[in-house]
Amino acid sequence: MKSFAELSEREILALAIASEEDDNRVYMAFAEDLHDRYPSTAKVFEEMALVEASHRQMLADLYERRFGQNIVPIRRGDVNFFIKRPPVWLTKNLSLDTIRREAELREAEAFGFYQKAAEHAQDPGVRKLLSELAQTEQTHEEIAANLESTLLTTSARAKEAKTSERLFLLQYVQPGLVGLMDGSVSTLAPVFAAAFATHSNWQTFLVGLAASLGAGISMGFAEALSDDGSITGRGSPLLRGGVTGLMTALGGIGHTLPYLVPGSIPNAFWIATGIAGVVVFFELWIIAFIRTRYMQTPFLKAALQIVLGGAIVLATGILIGAA
Repeated sequence: MKSFAELSEREILALAIASEEDDNRVYMAFAEDLHDRYPSTAKVFEEMALVEASHRQMLADLYERRFGQNIVPIRRGDVNFFIKRPPVWLTKNLSLDTIRREAELREAEAFGFYQKAAEHAQDPGVRKLLSELAQTEQTHEEIAANLESTLLTTSARAKEAKTSERLFLLQYVQPGLVGLMDGSVSTLAPVFAAAFATHSNWQTFLVGLAASLGAGISMGFAEALSDDGSITGRGSPLLRGGVTGLMTALGGIGHTLPYLVPGSIPNAFWIATGIAGVVVFFELWIIAFIRTRYMQTPFLKAALQIVLGGAIVLATGILIGAA
């Protein structure tokens, strides 16, 4: 790998051409990825790709005049000036923030490269072009902002905001709610069965902890493997699996923690069980609220479904444990 100081003027121009080609392709990939979800923002990146293509052509014309048609095969990875970053543009259904952040990083890197290359160049014509490109890259964020103000109308922004809300529901709220419901309800039976079978707080805590973590791991893998998000637009399977697994574990641990009440305290079992019962009550009502807030389910209907289901599971655990 070469350092920047080792590059010849010919290699600098060739690297600039390759970099503009790379930026052009990345921005077109972003535009393609955004086309169905955010059509107006996709146009912004199409315009940015065209700007990069025009830069590439100016550099190529200058290179041909100076060094001929044979362009040196040098890329960003061959020079230690450029920061190595994961190829996020190969991932489908990226968030707008991720895409815009990547674009900002690429433009900042391009500005630094052209500024340093202009200082390194000996030929006046090369120096002039590189300086102009440095200024263009420095103001590219402003260009993007102008493109957004032109292309992103009020209706387009409202549509994209609605799409963002939908994606938030699909990628975070829905898997989180599924996990919370499963963790809060499915672990009730083993926790309270263990409690009434042993009347031991510590043994009950161990059973609840194992049930919660086991359910979290199982639900996390199930969600991650159920859908890669490429067709449904539900985002990264790892992210969804992580959200589901975490919320499942939290849902179960909530009514398990009260059984950490020391057994040496008088009536420790009933104190822990009473606290656990209160925690269960709030867990079920929180789930009902989330379903009402984000899933448009009438509150009374959501509460009846969740509370009734939880009560049945809770009673099942108590009856089995007391048998």
